[in-house]
Amino acid sequence: MRQYRRLPYGFFNQSKEIMVTSSSSSRTMAAVENDGLAGLPPRPGLDDVFQAQKVLRRFLAPTPLYNYPALDAVAGAEVWVKHENYLPIGAFKLRGGINFMAQLSAEQRKQGVVTASTGNHGQSVAYAARLFGVKAVIVVPENANPVKLVAMQANGADVRLLGEDFEAAKEHGQQVALEEGLRFVSSGDEPALIAGVATHTLELLQQKPDIEAVIVPLGGGSGASGAALVAKKINARIRTIAVCAEASPAGYLTWRDRARREAPNRTAAEGLATGAPFMLPQTILWELLDDFVTVSEEEMFAAVRTYLETAKTLAEPAGASPLAALLQLGGELARKKVALILSGGNISPQQLRMVLDGS
Repeated sequence: MRQYRRLPYGFFNQSKEIMVTSSSSSRTMAAVENDGLAGLPPRPGLDDVFQAQKVLRRFLAPTPLYNYPALDAVAGAEVWVKHENYLPIGAFKLRGGINFMAQLSAEQRKQGVVTASTGNHGQSVAYAARLFGVKAVIVVPENANPVKLVAMQANGADVRLLGEDFEAAKEHGQQVALEEGLRFVSSGDEPALIAGVATHTLELLQQKPDIEAVIVPLGGGSGASGAALVAKKINARIRTIAVCAEASPAGYLTWRDRARREAPNRTAAEGLATGAPFMLPQTILWELLDDFVTVSEEEMFAAVRTYLETAKTLAEPAGASPLAALLQLGGELARKKVALILSGGNISPQQLRMVLDGS
């Protein structure tokens, strides 16, 4: 079992020879620049999340929060599943895309936007752009999930396959922004995106105020940072746990070291497939996240199957990662009221075959 607890504030990082805390105020300017913190936009607050909820109510109904006795029996806890896979694009990212697009000025909407995505963020931008009449270019890796690719195109986006992975696609997207005069939308370092996706946790705590722990996937970190922000500001006793893929651990390493860390990006779970961190979400996680768990590819695919068998619902591997983390933690959360953010259900036919075949 791999579980990683919050480092104590004041943790001394020998390799950087600086004091690392939850605030950048104690860091040297060189360290701040090296860690990608210089020039970040301001962090969203709880008021921004409440405002985002008002915006989203014009477009989206709350997603269900269901308990399944069969899943409780497997997990040994009282499990509440937040069904973000029931949103129109099948993923939580839609909340951020709509909130972001709603805040653009008329001139910015006329200008158009471009982003890079492994799938769900691109779908959210494409869907929201269609709602608001905005031109959207989505740059995706050449091996993109075909289910997500078709959905982006169906929403009218100009989808371009460029780069072998997300990091390469992001570089191409930033170049497109310069060449075509478009607003580049970061999938992580955008306060409006974080505030938007954070409404999933605000919603679940309005639906079930006595939740004791929230487990949320971490790819770029918008969903995890939003969950931690809301949970801790509403009830500091709620335990917040992020989960990422062992095969793509950049987010975990950055949280552990309180410093920017890049790492190999080899997971098949597109929603967790990042090789470099987004630092705005990380600054929130450094302060508010309690625990971090990494899960294997096998554990995620097994969790997809468990959801099918016990909850009769379809999760993509990233969406099933919180369940994989809960099962890995074993008795530590026994009999607790645990909310799992089922972040998305956009599994490819090939991945689903692997789940059903048990391979």
